[in-house]
Amino acid sequence: MWGAYFLNYSDRQAVFAMFPALKSDLNLTDTQLGLTGSVFLWVYGFGCPLAGQIADRFSKRMLVVCSLAVWSLVTIGTGFANSAFMVLALRAAMGVSECLYMPAAIALTANAHAPEKRSRAIAVLTTAQIVGTVGGAWFGGWMAQRGQWRGAFIVLGIVGLLYAVPYCLFLRGFDEGRQIETKASGASLALWPLLKVPTYRVLCVAFPIFCVGLWLLYSWLPTFLHGKFGLGLSDAAFTATAFLQGATLVGMLAGGALADWLYLRTKASRLWLIAASLLLCAPCLQAIGSSETLVATRFAAAGFGLFSGLLMGNIFPAAFEIVPADTRASAVGVLNFCSALVAGFAPLLGGMWKQTVGIESLFTATAVAYVVGAVVVVVGIKMLFPRDYARIH
Repeated sequence: MWGAYFLNYSDRQAVFAMFPALKSDLNLTDTQLGLTGSVFLWVYGFGCPLAGQIADRFSKRMLVVCSLAVWSLVTIGTGFANSAFMVLALRAAMGVSECLYMPAAIALTANAHAPEKRSRAIAVLTTAQIVGTVGGAWFGGWMAQRGQWRGAFIVLGIVGLLYAVPYCLFLRGFDEGRQIETKASGASLALWPLLKVPTYRVLCVAFPIFCVGLWLLYSWLPTFLHGKFGLGLSDAAFTATAFLQGATLVGMLAGGALADWLYLRTKASRLWLIAASLLLCAPCLQAIGSSETLVATRFAAAGFGLFSGLLMGNIFPAAFEIVPADTRASAVGVLNFCSALVAGFAPLLGGMWKQTVGIESLFTATAVAYVVGAVVVVVGIKMLFPRDYARIH
């Protein structure tokens, strides 16, 4: 599962390290570059609820394998794009193909582990997202710097197609529902049972707020560092990802272990760590934009990564504590829909306002939103969670 998740993020993130090359070779504007992130996120987000519904009703194993094969073909196709329209159309196709993967993959992994081990399991799986972001960005920047951005997409896509074969063989014998400890909804459509849970609605507010900052960093931090500190494309991509994502990996693993340990003392442990993550990330996000030296920017990025890992490893296990057992993939899908719908504006606004408002000001405004999100989660823990947890268990 980790290998496929790694390829999922490598393929989607490589393009952001290629922005200067795409701008030069294909005459893309800053707005069109921003749309490469926004179009992907919007299509991905709108597809996720349907993907979750499909995964809850049919084989999750086959869905993740098919998704891998299709997005790999789309990645290869991106290497042959010759216009802004083709790039954006293929990014939309990437959103469709990749949205089928994550809800099924997260639900499969959760169902394979008991509740007191679930945060660690999801955290370990999600480290593939971190390594894939670093690997994809570095490889994309490295190839683009050598005038081979097309080759980067083709190589990544071929690797995915080759991996699909052993991946399919491994999953053939896996039991999809081994750890189902909560009640089922019995509903034919999962959306209504999910939206009836007040604490889940709180997560649908907090997660998009978090993802706005995350995607602002993912899409524009390499270009921001390239312009502010004069780094080469490869160095900018590495700096933008290695410090941020390396610390995120540590925070994710530590957050998963801490959440499982606290779970034995309070069932709201994962929600408390989500609130802490938002509150601690806020000053780091502001510092990334305002720091005057590269060293200070690196420290701020590492701090953001460390604290963001607390949320990223616990957002889906937190949802599984309060939603019906037969809606877990849909719960992931709806959360992804909410986050992508809102966070999709981050790459676009970064491109539109880069020269006027400035990326630094966008970082500061998002940091304020993080504090508001933390307050919303704490209120949800105190007023809503106990009743929702008791109802489903």
